[in-house]
Amino acid sequence: MTPESKEKEDTIGARIFVGNLSYDTTQDELETLFAEAGPIQEVFLPVDRATGRPRGFAFVEFQSSEAAAQAIEKFDGHSLNGRNCRVSEAAERTRAPSFSPDPFSDGRPPRGAKPKGSRRNLRGRKRGFY
Repeated sequence: MTPESKEKEDTIGARIFVGNLSYDTTQDELETLFAEAGPIQEVFLPVDRATGRPRGFAFVEFQSSEAAAQAIEKFDGHSLNGRNCRVSEAAERTRAPSFSPDPFSDGRPPRGAKPKGSRRNLRGRKRGFY
């Protein structure tokens, strides 16, 4: 096992999900709280694009998986800003597959599909045939 793969293996189990947070919770409060469990690498507190306020959950990444396990045990159900936090191991993020065209299509519209264009162009073509 190379040092790189060992490091990657440690960081996978070292990331935790913190849910049911108050919208008033700050990144500094989370860093202070979870630093009690062990050294923190990163705290990610997503913000709503429309309102600019936190979305009510966060991800905390520790330097070791042991610190993450200790944080889960210690802070699950802990009261922070009047709400009981839900702390668990973060699941690996899965993304939806990107759109790809039908591999069996030849690029033409299916039979019976109406042509694209305005009605005026269609009427003009019909008049030209007479």
